[in-house]
Amino acid sequence: MVEGAGLENRYTPLGYRGFESRSLRHWNTDEIPMDTADVIIIGGGIAGTSAAFHLAEHGRSVTLLERGAIASEASGVNAGGVGALGWGNVPDLESYLTMGSLQIFKRLQLELGYDVEFRASGGLQAIQTAEQYEFARDRALSLKARGYVAELLTVNEARAIEPELSPSLKGAMYFPLRGQADPVKTTRAFADAARNLGAEILTDREVTGIAQSADGTYEVVCHEAAFHARNLVLAAGAWCGPLGKILGVSIPVVPVRGQMWATEPLPPRVFHGLSGAESYAYWSDDSGAGPDTPPELTHLGERRITRHLYGRQTRDGGVIFGGDRQLVGYDRTVDATGVEANFAHAAEVLPFLNGVAISRTWSGLMPFSLDGKPIIGKIPLLDNLYVVTGLASSGFGRGPMAGKLIADYLHTGHRPQVLAESDPGRCVTPL
Repeated sequence: MVEGAGLENRYTPLGYRGFESRSLRHWNTDEIPMDTADVIIIGGGIAGTSAAFHLAEHGRSVTLLERGAIASEASGVNAGGVGALGWGNVPDLESYLTMGSLQIFKRLQLELGYDVEFRASGGLQAIQTAEQYEFARDRALSLKARGYVAELLTVNEARAIEPELSPSLKGAMYFPLRGQADPVKTTRAFADAARNLGAEILTDREVTGIAQSADGTYEVVCHEAAFHARNLVLAAGAWCGPLGKILGVSIPVVPVRGQMWATEPLPPRVFHGLSGAESYAYWSDDSGAGPDTPPELTHLGERRITRHLYGRQTRDGGVIFGGDRQLVGYDRTVDATGVEANFAHAAEVLPFLNGVAISRTWSGLMPFSLDGKPIIGKIPLLDNLYVVTGLASSGFGRGPMAGKLIADYLHTGHRPQVLAESDPGRCVTPL
């Protein structure tokens, strides 16, 4: 997940402060400036800004409320990886989210003219043990049989296209469709594109209350003003749970801390997005999911169960890596032992890192759903209430299409069939 510049946590541990759900008669709305739109979006991350842009393209009146700056949470502090394996023989939700987002990234840079540092770099997943090789071999065969694009490379084949890889690797999985982009620039580009189409993008707007009137319209109150709209979209990532509570619904998404480190700028030495097979091989046998624990974490409580690795070299030359996925509530304190473990893992894959120092570290909170699937769609318990969350550690690479899908759903009134897999009705319940 996480990547980008370190950000201060200016909010309380529970996220949004002072949330309240009240009937409209309890608001002193006569004393608060009122702003009216067709759609209010809460959350200025990649999914929220993409939704704002695509709704504005549909001609809808949109107000986006972000309590900090655009891209100030997980969407701005991730590794910038854009994962894609192809559409496959029978495209599912993952195919739509990854391949759809890939096309949107290309459009944003190549057609709309935003330099978001997008590059179709391809990706390599390092294989370090015989057990990992068996897992990767079976996975490559399975993916190709289902129409996806992936290759199993020998170590020499992998080093021919990524020369700094360790010669001690057993090989690598190659994903030629993967890409990378700058998270902050991309998220802010969506916000700018939406604004250019007439959307109102408001930052430093901390929500203090939400109410729904008898006719189904929503009033969202911030300290500065009240905002009124027929439709409400919750796109606040790991904070969708607290937002749901003030509306009387339980959205089963939890904050999972990811953390990253970076080097000072270096000459070009890493050309692909890189990852490790260790965690995926482990999770294929035991996802670690439980009643209150989402699948595919690196820790159970304080105990590390596997190492997870991903990273790249950015345009400015910094080498950035991360990987930990740990349930620690809304705590974004960087754990030095986790950074050390991740650095050691990266240095096993790229030995030149043993002679390089870490220049900075940071962390962020990813929205993991308890069943491991995205939550995208209309919440059936309330009228005109939509949610897009649960994109876990690949929210940046899947968020653009997630935002478009929710925008298309809201605009047309018809749910895209592919969103059946992410239907909030499967898991969102009344409190």
